[in-house]
Amino acid sequence: MPVFAGLSLGEEGWCICAISIAQGVDVDWVFDKRPFIRLNGGQANVYRAQPRFGIWSMLLETLRKEVLDGNLELVRRGLVLYTFGNVSGIDREKGMVAIKPSGVPYEEMTPEQIVISDLDGKIVDGKLRPSSDLPTHLELYRNFPGIGGVAHTHSEYATAWAQAEKPIPCLGTTHADYFHGPVPVTARLSPSEIEGDYELGTGTAICRVFQKLDPETIPAVLVAGHAPFCWGKNAAEAAHNAVILEYVARMACHALLINAEAKPLSRELRDKHFLRKHGGNAYYGQVRR
Repeated sequence: MPVFAGLSLGEEGWCICAISIAQGVDVDWVFDKRPFIRLNGGQANVYRAQPRFGIWSMLLETLRKEVLDGNLELVRRGLVLYTFGNVSGIDREKGMVAIKPSGVPYEEMTPEQIVISDLDGKIVDGKLRPSSDLPTHLELYRNFPGIGGVAHTHSEYATAWAQAEKPIPCLGTTHADYFHGPVPVTARLSPSEIEGDYELGTGTAICRVFQKLDPETIPAVLVAGHAPFCWGKNAAEAAHNAVILEYVARMACHALLINAEAKPLSRELRDKHFLRKHGGNAYYGQVRR
């Protein structure tokens, strides 16, 4: 019996080899110890393998690294405690999402631990459980085709607004630079949404809010009684928007403490600040070549 009954090289770097359990294998490949698929009652098995010298890259390596850095940005900016929060990113071409593993301390996290899922929630690669919020992220990716990253935190001030079930008003130009209007809050989830697929229900509640809003001009939402979700063109921008959301949430709280009757910006000033940074006529910053 030959050592290799078949060989298939995967696009993202996995080699799948059908080998006999009766013969040793030493062809500069490192095989998983357990069979991936058993064939003919164990007479031949399918094993996953990688080259012994590490010339093969992990599945979606670049995306995994970007998602890891997005998660670590939440830590660097003081938006998360312990294992709170999560960031994900999507490869739209392949239809795969990379997300933080559940309950893993940030200081121990590596790119290899980032979990890969398809848009139906099936785990494609990764040995750890994905974030429990994965169904929420997936619902946002399915409904907001222009986004490439999602960030979820329990940052103090933004979460306080979510728990108060109040939208964050656009009181100043800092807010208007990033959010083209108030940051909305969802309705409370129904008992059936909570008792059923809770995380999917959370995503559905968010998407209902944006039936009449543009998620690309207001890249954040407050989930009633829960916390904020933010998004962007990639994982880095999603994390960036989460940082800005916390900043404007804190400023809005302080402004209303100083003056409980503070009014939102005029539409003209709000539009000016948002549109000078976003859209086809934006002129803030440097021209990208």
